[in-house]
Amino acid sequence: MNFVPTNKPDGGGVTGMVETANAKPDGYTLGMVTVELAMFPHQGKSPVTFENFESIAAPIAAPAALILPASSPINTLEEFVAYVKAKPNTVSVGNSGMGAIWHIAAMKFEEAFGVFLKHIPYPNGTADIVAALLGGHIDATIADPSGIKGQYEAGNVKILAMMAEERSNLYPNVPTFKELGYDMAIRAWAVLVAPKGTPEPILTILREAARKTYDDPEYINYFVRQGIDPVKIIGTDADKMMKDDHAMYEVMLKKVGK
Repeated sequence: MNFVPTNKPDGGGVTGMVETANAKPDGYTLGMVTVELAMFPHQGKSPVTFENFESIAAPIAAPAALILPASSPINTLEEFVAYVKAKPNTVSVGNSGMGAIWHIAAMKFEEAFGVFLKHIPYPNGTADIVAALLGGHIDATIADPSGIKGQYEAGNVKILAMMAEERSNLYPNVPTFKELGYDMAIRAWAVLVAPKGTPEPILTILREAARKTYDDPEYINYFVRQGIDPVKIIGTDADKMMKDDHAMYEVMLKKVGK
């Protein structure tokens, strides 16, 4: 059976999420929802939440990474924390827009270490953040490392640590916050979902198909070539990830602008 992809980008993807949630739960209409599903309901942007879906599998869960220009004298997470503590509200950190995921990641960093950053939004995306970083306009960014892979390989930027459960296959020499003693995980995920109420036998078939696909070397290599470290988060594990993030963003988004 072939898939027929239909892009529904309106409203930051909300249109597609709503149509998927309202589709007949027969396994023939699926949707790919992103981490914004855990954020938009708390911002009044989406009438649907994770509770409107049945998870099949997540192929992507890109962690937040602490990224600095290669010219920075700071080389470890501990050194960066000490530097920020010595300069409250001064160290500039680029993000993807106030209230967006990488801004929340920076806020979680502030909470974990008791520091205060100077948040600089770049709502047009990673390219602008990287340009600002390399141009010396910001001191650091906390963002998805896939967008800086080329600059990393060229030696123009350094990654001090990642907010992930385990090390990335693409950046095996970069430690996680967790192994350094700070249990923090912020991930930009995408989850393939079915409408709520899809029968369990159908979900089992779809989840097993996803599992086999995610183990396929050709599939894995495709993602790696894009600078993305693919993951394999199946069924109830994906449900838990979405539920946990929904709760986390509910708390964090109330703090934006305060």
